[in-house]
Amino acid sequence: MSGVLSGFAVVWTVIAVGYFVGRTGVLGENARYVLNRLTFFVASPALLFTTLSESDPASVLGPFLGVAAASALLTAIAYVLITRWWLRRDLTETTIGAMSASTVNSANLGLPIALYVLGDMAHAAPVILWQLALFSPICLAILDASTSRHRTTVVSMLVQTAKNPMIVGSLAGLMCALFDLRLPQPLADPIDLIAGASIPAMLIAFGISLVGSKPLEASGGRRADTLVATAMKLVFQPVVAWVLAVWLFHLESESVFAAVIMAALPTAQNIFVTASRYERGIVLAKDTVLLTTIVAVPAMMVVPLILT
Repeated sequence: MSGVLSGFAVVWTVIAVGYFVGRTGVLGENARYVLNRLTFFVASPALLFTTLSESDPASVLGPFLGVAAASALLTAIAYVLITRWWLRRDLTETTIGAMSASTVNSANLGLPIALYVLGDMAHAAPVILWQLALFSPICLAILDASTSRHRTTVVSMLVQTAKNPMIVGSLAGLMCALFDLRLPQPLADPIDLIAGASIPAMLIAFGISLVGSKPLEASGGRRADTLVATAMKLVFQPVVAWVLAVWLFHLESESVFAAVIMAALPTAQNIFVTASRYERGIVLAKDTVLLTTIVAVPAMMVVPLILT
């Protein structure tokens, strides 16, 4: 228990540093943008590669992947069933809401929490693979099909997924683990060094993003949508993950804890980017990201008390 709280303390301390950096403006107006791009395109792929190349592929592609996939799908479906006829949103906005309710911040918060709270970054890898390789492309295809300005094909969807640097880093690391390949030290050392920049940059960027955040300040008539999506994300999805981990996959207590913590992560920030691209559900996505982000990390500190 003390180790879990210590891990959260580390995460929150670095987030607080990021918040202070954002408040003072010491890194300039584009600090968050630059740090996010640095982690997404450079440092996180390196981190995922080094983590997965030394992991057990069976643990990455096993029950944790099943829990992540099933809990997200069930949460998305439940959101659609609850809101489709009650709130009567169109398919595009309903899809944005379902993504907000079920897509976790697996990179910016998932990797640091997997390392400092769960003790193994490999716990975040199944969630990242599921969301980037399968769930997000499927949701984007639905959004493309439901709008007249955006059209896609299966081939273009696969190509876009394959170009994602975090997918490339993850799959390359898995291939090395599967075939027991090791990079030469002169090549492995620079990758390890770059990977080390990922987590602090993520958390600092995350702290910067909290500056001026005011969820539900301007609901735009989407307050009910936001509250439902937030409840689904922070309560429903972790509960589903617990049920699946215990009753379907029969995981041990430590693995159940890890699965629930990963499911309890806040809504991924890129959902707001997606909503902005399609110009639908923007307020819903923004407020759900902010609300779950503010509440999720303190809420996750209660999970050990419930599960132990």
